[in-house]
This record gives sequence, C-alpha cells and structure tokens, in this order.
Amino acid sequence: MNLTKPLSILSLLLLTLMINPTITAKVFRPALIPKPEKTEWLSGTFNVSAKTKIISTDKELSTYLSEQLNELTGIKPEISETGSGNSIVLKTDVNINTANKEAYKLTVADNKVEITGASPAGVFRGIQTLFQLIDPAIKSTHKNKDAHIPNCIISDAPAFGWRGLNFDCARHFMSKSFVKRYIDILAYYKFNVLHWHLTDDQGWRIEIKKYPKLTSVGAWRKEGDGSTYGGFYTQEDIKEIVAYANNRFITIVPEIEMPGHSMASLTAYPENSCTGGPFEVPNIGGVYKDIYCAGRDSTFYFLRDILEEVTALFPGDYVHIGGDEAPKDRWKECPRCQARIKAEGLKDEHELQSYFIKRISNYLVSKGKKVVGWDEILQGGLAPGAVVQSWQDFTGAVKAAKLEHYTVVSPTSHTYLDSSPEDVDLRLCYAFNPVPVDLNADESKYVLGSEANIWTENITEQTMDSKLFPRMLALSEAFWGKPENKNYDEFYSRVQDAYADLTALGIKFGAEGKSFSPKTKYDDKKKEFTVEMIKGQKGIDIYYTTDGSEVTTSSKLYTEPVTTNKTATLKFAAFKDGQSIGKKVALAFAFHKALNSKITLNIPFNDRYRAAGEKTVIDGVRGTTNFRDGNWQGYEGIDFDGVIDLGKETELTRVIPRFILASQSWVFLPSKVTVSLSNDNVNYTEIKEVVNDVNQKSSENILKDYTADFGSTKARYIKVHADNIKTIPDWHPAAGNKCWIFIDEIVVE
Repeated sequence: MNLTKPLSILSLLLLTLMINPTITAKVFRPALIPKPEKTEWLSGTFNVSAKTKIISTDKELSTYLSEQLNELTGIKPEISETGSGNSIVLKTDVNINTANKEAYKLTVADNKVEITGASPAGVFRGIQTLFQLIDPAIKSTHKNKDAHIPNCIISDAPAFGWRGLNFDCARHFMSKSFVKRYIDILAYYKFNVLHWHLTDDQGWRIEIKKYPKLTSVGAWRKEGDGSTYGGFYTQEDIKEIVAYANNRFITIVPEIEMPGHSMASLTAYPENSCTGGPFEVPNIGGVYKDIYCAGRDSTFYFLRDILEEVTALFPGDYVHIGGDEAPKDRWKECPRCQARIKAEGLKDEHELQSYFIKRISNYLVSKGKKVVGWDEILQGGLAPGAVVQSWQDFTGAVKAAKLEHYTVVSPTSHTYLDSSPEDVDLRLCYAFNPVPVDLNADESKYVLGSEANIWTENITEQTMDSKLFPRMLALSEAFWGKPENKNYDEFYSRVQDAYADLTALGIKFGAEGKSFSPKTKYDDKKKEFTVEMIKGQKGIDIYYTTDGSEVTTSSKLYTEPVTTNKTATLKFAAFKDGQSIGKKVALAFAFHKALNSKITLNIPFNDRYRAAGEKTVIDGVRGTTNFRDGNWQGYEGIDFDGVIDLGKETELTRVIPRFILASQSWVFLPSKVTVSLSNDNVNYTEIKEVVNDVNQKSSENILKDYTADFGSTKARYIKVHADNIKTIPDWHPAAGNKCWIFIDEIVVE
C-alpha cells in the first residue's frame, strides 16, 4: 500500500496550521433552546473528562450536576469545595441580576467552566445550558467519552416567572417514573412549573387517607370493552415526586377540580352531589351536569379535609382548584342550592359558584396557599387574591389583570398541545406572546407567564412525547425569551439541529405541523387511483407499503406518485432521522360495482363537510377512524337517505354501508340501516334491515359495516337509509344535544 500521498497531504495540513493558527477543526455549536439572552462564542473548547472536578459549596447542586453528567456522558466528576485545574465551578452572586433569581452567567474557557447564578435556581438554569452544550453524539452513547464543550460567555434570564406544563394524569394515568422523566425534560428546557392535574371526571389519582374510596372507587373506570382502567399515586409517591421536582427547581401546582369535573369523586361519595347519585366513573370526556352540591355544608367540610391533606403534601405557594366547565343545571333544580342563594343574598347560580370558590379560597389562604382557577372563576366575582388561568382565549387574562389579579395566560389557540399539529403548529406556538395586546405596561405586570397544556383523553405515555415535541421547544422559547427578540427562521434552523438532541434524550418527537398531505385522483379510463404526497415539513422522508403492512424505513421510499388498480390498502408514514413523526396515513381503496356511479342524496349533508362532496360515499376511498379526514359525510340530527344509480341492471350480492362511532365527538352509529333494491327507482321490492349491535358507550372510535346480504340478485338502483338516533343519550355528558352520523363508503359487491 502506498502511504506517500496521504502523508504528504497531512504534512501540508500541519504546515498550513503552523502558518495560519486561526484555522482549526470545526467546533460543535449547539442549538440552544430556549435561546439565551446573550451568547458570545469564543475559540477553543473545555474538555469534560475523568479529570474534571466540580467545585461548589452547594452539595445538592454539585451532586445533581455530577450525576447528570454521568447520565449524559458516562463521566462522573468528583466533587470538592475547593480546587483548581480542569473544573466546573458553581457559585451564586445576587449582583448579576438583583431583579431575577433565575438569572445566570455561564463562562466556558479552556480549562474552566464557571456558572454563576443570582440564586441556586439561577445556577441550576445555567447547568441546563451546559448540558445543551454537550454534543448529542456523546449523549447518545453514554460510554465514558470525553465531551468537548465550545468556549463561550452566556448571560441569560427568563422574561416570565411562570413557565409550566399542565400535565393531565386524570384521564390517562401516568406512572411515577414517567412523571419524574417529564420533570427532567421540563428542567432541561428551563420550565419551572408542573401543573399536575390529579382529579377529573374520568379518574381520581391522589390518595386521601381520610376518604379511601376516592382511590378504591374513583381511581378506576370501566372501558367500553368491559375492561377496568385506572391507577393512583400514594402519598409516599407524591412526596417522592415533589422532592424530585424541588431538587430541579420545579414547583408542582396540584389541581383538585371543583365544583365541576368531579364525577370520579361523586361516584365514590355521592352524598356530596345534589341528587345523591348513584354514579359511575365515566370513560368518556366532556362536561357532566352532576357537580358538587353548593347547598350542603358537608360538601365544603369534605373538600376542606381533602385540601388539608393536599396542602401538607405540596409545599409550593399555589393550589389549583379548577372552577371550569361547571354546568348549573343541578344547582337550578336543587332546593339546597336555591336556599343557599337566598340565604347568602346571591343573584344567581353564577354568584353561587363565586361563593363556592371564595369559601374554598378562604380556607386555602388560611393554610398559606394562593388559589389558581380557570377563567370561569371570574363569573360572579373573583375571590380575593385568586390567580386566573385564562384558557378559552385572552379575555379572562385581560379581565383579571385589569382587576389587579395575577394571571397565567394559556389559551387553547396557542398552547393546547393535545390539539393536532395540523391545527396548532410549530410556527403558531412560537408566535405566542403571553402578554395580551389589550394590556398596558402596568397591567402587564400581572401576567405571571404561561403553560403548555396536554389533556390526555386520547393520549398515553406511549404517545405523549410526539404530542408535545417539537412544539414544546417553541413554547419554551416563547415563555423564556423577550417577544421582541423573536425570529422564526433563525429559531426554525435551531429546531432542525435540536432533533439530534431530542433523539439522544430518548424523546420520540412528532410533527411540526402537517408532515404530509395525500392527494388522490381516480382515472375512469385507466380504472386506477393515483396518490400524490405533498410534503409539509423540512427534512422528512415518506415511506409506504401497498399490502396493508406497517410502514418502516425498510419499506418503499416515496419518490413519485403511487398508483393502484385493485382493492388495496396503501399505508404512508413520514420519518425524520429514522424516527416516525406525525400521523400515519392509511388509504384503503375499494374497487366495487358502485364506484364512481351516480348518486342522489335525498337529505343533504351538513355544509361543514362540503369538501367531501356528494360522491364521497362511492368514490372508492375508504375513510379512517378520523371522521375529519375528508372521506366522510356528516349529518347532524337527521337521517341519511340516498339512491345509487348503477346505470344499468347489475348483478350484486351485498351492499355494505360503513358508519363510525366517535361518541366523545357526539358521533353515534345509526340505530338501523335499511337497504332496498329497484330496477325503476319507483318500486323497491327487496328490503334488508341491519340493526346496530355495537355498544354506543364505547370511548374508542369504531368503524361499523352494516352488511345487507342479498344472495344473488339484479338491480339498477340501491337505496340506503340510516336512522339517526337524533338525540344524545342521557348517560352522555352532552345529553339532549343533536347526534351526528357519519357515512363513509357504500361498497356494492
């Protein structure tokens, strides 16, 4: 082997470096999120190695730093109160920012890292920036590999003091280890509040020793398939999690819902309701009419007992008591509640809610706590000192601030990450400013900050990451930095670099927005469908299968439109850096005898679904379990009735209309479907009735085929009529409202 040429090149490179020492190897520059207030990059690097020491008199901070460096790099530095050499020095100095305890300064030099905080909390935030300065390639190996950190000087401080995540563990229970994992994730991106949603209609998750049935009964529900689902945290679990959060300078704000969203509690102790029950823990989300009775003093004693145990478990300043979505139906009918209104000189049920909140608030104030409630607590008058969390829009925050009440601004439009990325995308999250434009400078001081919100009716531990990330990155920056310093294009470039960090941290991120959109077209001459994919996110690859199997990176790579001329299911999925992101799309094509025929709808579908078009029920494209996917026709409170004209007398055996159950969205299955045949569109002689046999109480979305079997016969016209049950049943939280039915394809075999 001839080594002369490579050695010559190496010699030339060394000579060049001697002549021009400013030429150095490329240094890793991380994607810091949230972006620090001021960053100055310097030449050179600091090497974290087995020789590195942590110098600090703060035992907790230095232990945390050592253990986390070991977790990220495999290197566990020694800790000392004094020393020199290769070291990371932690110290506090209130003078770096007397107005902000979370301010810090991070200086990285060749042989020393110095993190100075205005308080220990500031030092901790600086430590997180240090972690982000470590190359993701090192974090992903965890094999005792030296970490070269770029030299820099960073000065930083948050714009808002409340930077939270509303973590709903009531609808779907999250394990103790999973909650702790998310506390670490929050810390990494400089959030400082975990708003822990512990109780709701669908589950009570916190042990209350005085009322054991809250967990033995209220923590468990029966699902549509008959299985039992639930879980709760013991008080020892709570103490462990609180201590874990405190060690990471994260305040846990517990939420105990009242007076509404209390079905789990009322199932366990129905005597606290207006009617006395009985109840069952529901498996469907929504707003239930049964709430705590405001006319019974025993209700308030019950809640005070609960809050006494809650306040003992959570040392933070705040307790969230909900106060949202509390229907007044039962209070209007309840003689005790009406007597309370009269005795207290209240105007109406809204003022009764204010009375309820104020009574609870007064108790919590006596325990040294501040009350937080959703913006409905404004109704009837605010309790003194109450903090308003504005969720419906910005209006509640504006009203609260003008009343000189503090507010947490987390509107559905920008911060609800259980919403699809197609509706609340990365750009929209980044554009969010917690300070409403309707507030002047003095009023703006009442804005504490904001929260990301994740409601888990349809989210589990397995899907949490993909719902929160990467959009949480945008909110972390919106909560930390000053609005006037925003630049989306610059931020977006950092997000692309940050994906490697998310992967290294084991965060299974989702889509930034709509990752891709399918466009289907049917060619009547060729008798084939063409599927084209429109990409909506940078740096993704789309893979697909044509046999209905699951899509992986070993599947076919999409490079051009895909065609099919037979009944088949095509599945598509987007991947970024080898990780599946966004919604997977399954397009089921049905080649059947009514495909692209003429259809007459005797009852028009709802105009909201006009994009589907009249022919969507015979276009050969099957709908998915998402009735908003463009392949369904929706009918609100009315029946479906349509006639298919096959064009000529045709031999057929079966007609199969498909409908969907999505009870949480007020979509129910028809009570029955009638299919009849004719050759003249006047006389319909063959009539088949198919009755629904699916439990409408299911919390899952279910596709139902109403198969009408005709043996072997001939007909030109096919009439399909579906009976809408019209009104939502009494067991549903939206009882009494109009039902929807949705129809997909009417397959004719």
